[in-house]
Amino acid sequence: MTDPADPDESAGPTGSTAPAGPTAPAGPTAPAGPPAPAAPTAAFRPTAPRRPSALSGQTAPAGRVAVIGNGPVGQTTALLLARWGLPVVLLDQRLERDLVGSKAICQQRDVLDVWASCGGRRIAEEGLTWSRARTFYREHELFCTDLQDSGRSPFPPFVNISQARTEEILDDAIAAQPLIEQRWGHEVVGLDEAADGVILGCDTASGPVTVEARYAVACGGARGRRLRELLGVGFEGRSFADSFLICDIRADLPGWENERRFYFDPEWNPGRQVLIHPCPGGLFRIDWQVAPSFDLERARADGSLDARIRQVIGDRPYEIDWTSVYTFHARIADRFRSGRVLLAGDVAHLVAPFGARGLNSGVGDADNAAWKLAFVLRGWSGETLLDSYASERRAAAVENLEVTSATMDFLVPQSPEGIERRRGLLDAAVTDPGVHERVDSGRLAEPFWYVDSPLTTGSPDRPWPGRPKRGQAPAPVPGVICPDGPVSDPTDPSVTHMRQLCRSGLLVLVGPDSAREPAEQALETALPADLPRRVVALDVIDTEGVIRGALRVAPASDEMWLVRPDAYLAACVTSLPGLADAAQRLLPR
Repeated sequence: MTDPADPDESAGPTGSTAPAGPTAPAGPTAPAGPPAPAAPTAAFRPTAPRRPSALSGQTAPAGRVAVIGNGPVGQTTALLLARWGLPVVLLDQRLERDLVGSKAICQQRDVLDVWASCGGRRIAEEGLTWSRARTFYREHELFCTDLQDSGRSPFPPFVNISQARTEEILDDAIAAQPLIEQRWGHEVVGLDEAADGVILGCDTASGPVTVEARYAVACGGARGRRLRELLGVGFEGRSFADSFLICDIRADLPGWENERRFYFDPEWNPGRQVLIHPCPGGLFRIDWQVAPSFDLERARADGSLDARIRQVIGDRPYEIDWTSVYTFHARIADRFRSGRVLLAGDVAHLVAPFGARGLNSGVGDADNAAWKLAFVLRGWSGETLLDSYASERRAAAVENLEVTSATMDFLVPQSPEGIERRRGLLDAAVTDPGVHERVDSGRLAEPFWYVDSPLTTGSPDRPWPGRPKRGQAPAPVPGVICPDGPVSDPTDPSVTHMRQLCRSGLLVLVGPDSAREPAEQALETALPADLPRRVVALDVIDTEGVIRGALRVAPASDEMWLVRPDAYLAACVTSLPGLADAAQRLLPR
C-alpha cells in the first residue's frame, strides 16, 4: 500500500493489472490551419535546479508549444492546440503507454464535447451512459439525483469508460494530426529561458537532448513533483488517512447497468462506504473505504477479498479485471503559471475522486490553456491573457478542493463526535427529506463558473446567484458555460449544435437578425482584423427555441451575448459600446 504522506507516490494505483483491450480504428482528423504566431513580450522566470551535462540544440518550429506529459490531459491539450493550427511536441518520460485499470472513469457531458471537437467523439460513443446517482444508507435509499441539462446537449450527463480506453481513442486522434509530434522516453530534467521561448532539457536513452518551444504546458500528472520543483511551484494541502480498495469486476448485475450507486454504512462494509459504477463490457467498478492497515495481497490470499465482493453481488459468477488500493489528497499548486509554462491537470491539483472532479477538471484546464495560447501566438491578444489562465483555473481548482474535501470530511469524520453527528444525520435522512441536502455522497463534476474572472463583464440584470444545488445547472449569467442545443446554420449545414458555433473563434449572439450587422461593425473597431469571429441571430439559428429558453432570453430582447472560444459566456450587454468594451476586456492587448 502507498504512503499517504507522499502525494506523488500515493495518488496512483498499486496492485494487480489486467491486459489492455484491443486497439481501436483511427479517429477523425482534427482541423488545423497554418500557424501565424506573434512574438510574446513578457519575461520568462525560470528555475532549473538540474540540467543535462550536455545539450544538443535543435530549432523549434514557429509557434511550437511543448506539452509535458502524455496522459489524457496532455493528449487533450496537444489536440486542442493543433486544432488551432499550432505545432506541438508531446513529451513523456515513459517508454510506452501503460493501459491498465479503470482509473478515471467518469467523463462529464461538457468534457465529452471538448473531446468531440478535437477528434475524440468515440469516447462518448463507446462510454456507458448514466444520468442517475442513487444514495443509500444501510438498507434504505435516501435519494436519487437526476442530472439536469440547461439546454439539450447531444451528449449524456456522464459516460463511464476506462482511462486506458480514453487514452487509446485520443492516441488515434493524435496519430491523425500531423501537427503533433509524440516523443516517448523524454524525461524533462531542466527548464530554462530562450530569447522568445523555453528550453527543455530532457534525459533520453540515447543521451541528453533539448527541446525548444515558445511555451510549455506541464501536464505531468500526480507524479509531477520534479516539474513543480523545476518551476519553483509549491503544492500545499493535506492527505487523508483512510484507504480505498478498488476492484474492476466482470459480472451480470441486472438493474445496475446505468446508474451510480453510493452506500453509507452497508452491512457488507459496516462503518464505511462503498461506491459502485457500471462500465462498458459488463464491468463494474466497486470502491470500498477500508482501514489504513488494509493489505490487498493478504485479502487475496485469505479469501476475504472474494468474500467482500460476494457480499455486494451475491453468488453470481464474476471475474476480477483489476484491483488497486488508493489514498487520496487535497492539494493545489500555489500558482498555475510560471513565466512561459502553464500547469494543468493533476500536476496542479489533486482531489479525492468522489464527484469525478479530477480528469474532468484537467480537461477544463486544457481547454482554457489552448485557446489562450493560440490567441497569444497568433497575435490576437497580448500575453497578459495567459494570466487569466492562472486565475481562472486556480479558482476552479479551489472550488473542487472545497467540494471534494467537504465530501471526504463527511465520508471519513476525524473525531468520535464527528462520527456521531454523521450517524445522527443519516438516521434522520431516512424519514426526513429535508435533511437530504446535507448528506454528502459527492457533488458530481460540473464546469466551473468564471463569474469573477478579469475576462468576464458582469451584467447588473443577470447577477450570479451562487453555486447551484446538487445536480442542477447554473443560472445563465456571464461567466458560466453556454448551454448547448440544436441550431440550424444557413451558411453551414454541418453545424447542428450550439457548441460547434462557439469553438471557431469569438461568437456574438443577438436576438433579431437586424441587430447582426451593427454588432459586426462594433467588433471591427474593437478587435484585430484577422481574428476569427462571427455574429449570429438567435431568431435565425435557434429554430426550436432551445437556446433562447436556456439563456432565458425574453422576446424582442436587445441583449447581446459575447461567447469565448471555450464556449463560456463572457458578457451580456445591451449596447454596442458595451459589446466593444467587453470584447476588448476579453482580449487584452
